[in-house]
Amino acid sequence: MRLLSATLFACGCVSLADGPLWPPAQTYVDTTVQCSQRSNPARCQYTRDTWKADYDEAIAGGYRAQKHVALCLSTGCDEAIQPDKMLGCAWRIVIADARHAEADSTDAMNLDRFCGTDYIDENGKLAAASQAKAMLRLIGK
Repeated sequence: MRLLSATLFACGCVSLADGPLWPPAQTYVDTTVQCSQRSNPARCQYTRDTWKADYDEAIAGGYRAQKHVALCLSTGCDEAIQPDKMLGCAWRIVIADARHAEADSTDAMNLDRFCGTDYIDENGKLAAASQAKAMLRLIGK
């Protein structure tokens, strides 16, 4: 579904004015998993409890929050969040292209790792680049 949305935005088939600008934060919470059954239940629950604030800060342009959202979308953060490799990569591209003053060498390393061919296929990378472009416009960068 997210790949379809990214494709529709990229081709111009759907206008950003036609719907909500950003999906709700809750969209990404993995409701099929109970944190109490994870290897680290406290960390899983903490991620879920702070996800909305982090997501809201990320879409507002916050560097630290963008890194956390990218990580959770890439890895699932102890299964608290539904992984989405394409969106995780898109956030890594946003972080790189936004040129945050706080950026460091880990950002380039994570871009290579989570947008590399060992992690995501070429179609996923193309969709991520297109999605990142739309996200940067929405963030205002």
